[in-house]
Amino acid sequence: MSPMTRPPFRADMVGSLLRTKPVHEAREKFAAGSISAAELAAIEDREIAALVKKQEAVGLQAVTDGEFRRAFWHFDFLENLDGVVGVETEGIAFKGVQTKGHGVRVKGKIGFSDSHPHLAHFRALKGMTTRVAKMTIPSPSMLHYRGGRKAVEFTAYRDMDSYYADLGAAYARAVKAFYDAGCRYLQLDDTSLSYFCDPEQRKMLSDRGDDPDQLIHVYRDILNTATAAKPADMVITTHTCRGNFKSTFIASGGYEPVADMVFNQINVDGYFMEWDDDRSGGFEPLRFLPKGKHVVLGLVTSKFGTVESKDNLKRRIEEAARFAPLDQLCLSPQCGFASTEEGNVLAEDEQWAKLARIVEVAKEVWG
Repeated sequence: MSPMTRPPFRADMVGSLLRTKPVHEAREKFAAGSISAAELAAIEDREIAALVKKQEAVGLQAVTDGEFRRAFWHFDFLENLDGVVGVETEGIAFKGVQTKGHGVRVKGKIGFSDSHPHLAHFRALKGMTTRVAKMTIPSPSMLHYRGGRKAVEFTAYRDMDSYYADLGAAYARAVKAFYDAGCRYLQLDDTSLSYFCDPEQRKMLSDRGDDPDQLIHVYRDILNTATAAKPADMVITTHTCRGNFKSTFIASGGYEPVADMVFNQINVDGYFMEWDDDRSGGFEPLRFLPKGKHVVLGLVTSKFGTVESKDNLKRRIEEAARFAPLDQLCLSPQCGFASTEEGNVLAEDEQWAKLARIVEVAKEVWG
């Protein structure tokens, strides 16, 4: 089996990790106005440095900052794009629970500036490790999927084609900016790729005036614009899941409707995909995976604390290898452990046990 000298690695992770108690307390104090932004950043720096050491100790070859500086996996990045602002909205409805009310709105021309705070966040992470520093940001489609046309003011864009073009160009600048900052492993998180497999989500899009079959190709083109000039020594992956908030979900459905297009028409190097339960369907869509790309099998759930058995994980990897070469597969959790600052309903020690199990199984399967 060929060694993985570049990402994605045989044992990998999606990105977010459960916020530690000091981070929770500091963010509450900052919201209440009892500590300054500088004091909050100092606590985040300390906790992220400790988090990096834990990731290294568990055996991960790539580490993240756990998204400790964010409230949401996507809004924090999106609302710092030029022309975009954060707004109070109704929360996002998951199965049986709803997020706090927050969203984004496009009020001006979309762009990406070197002052975007996530560039500084990445530089801080890179300075804390000698391993591969992985940066996770939302895919460009995440600026459109939730709000659609209603979240784009007419004073900014009367023509949605111009909106899509500017969005792709802004992300192309973002990719270059992260590369210039030293990032060689960038992940574009895109829940829409799996949401297009869910009849309820497709109906939601149709009811608001979008054609789902057309829209997924619009998103494909924006992603390809963003990654068109990717340097050869930079790895870009995408992650897709069916929703992740307080261990609940939004969508269901296997990848069959989108797999061929996603694997063969989107210009990324690898795919983190969710396969931790029956809602994700079977491994048959892997038959579309072309040579030269990798799929990271999200077989370990990040939603609950019970650690998966080695035998079961190995059996499922074997099942997946019936449809794609084992050498093109890797292993990870199906999603982050804390897509929002609230986190999923498991303990920190359970989180680390799951990551350790992933490393252990990956060594035994791939060597």
